[in-house]
Amino acid sequence: MVDFGVQVGEAARFAKTVGETDVYLFAGLSGDFAPNHVNEEYMKATAFGRRMAHGGLLLAFASTASTIIAGKSLKKDPDYYPVSVGYDRIRFLKPVFIGDTVTVTYTVVELVPDRERARSRIEIHNQRDELVMVGEHILQWVRSP
Repeated sequence: MVDFGVQVGEAARFAKTVGETDVYLFAGLSGDFAPNHVNEEYMKATAFGRRMAHGGLLLAFASTASTIIAGKSLKKDPDYYPVSVGYDRIRFLKPVFIGDTVTVTYTVVELVPDRERARSRIEIHNQRDELVMVGEHILQWVRSP
């Protein structure tokens, strides 16, 4: 049986200021060059008034926080390796603009020993403490060969 190496309630945090480079590199990796991400003049004429980060980029920041939790687990039981098996109920509640600083809080909410899985809550806040993204993440512990 797996020793998860983490407990319900345990949390990891990751904070980052979203830079223009982050947005352009993500656009190049994803192929998403929508004007709301890469065209400042276009966005000036919208209700938002400026460019915003990709939702997928925020999800990538959430993945960073899950990696922190996975690292804690590996230190306690290297025979099992936690891997992502999915994200659920992802919602983008407010835009994140270039120059915003976001903080991801990734909290373990359930351990499921018979399935060797953990379910965690993801919350991302901006520098004004506004909730900008929420979701759930599932890690599966896989026995190392």
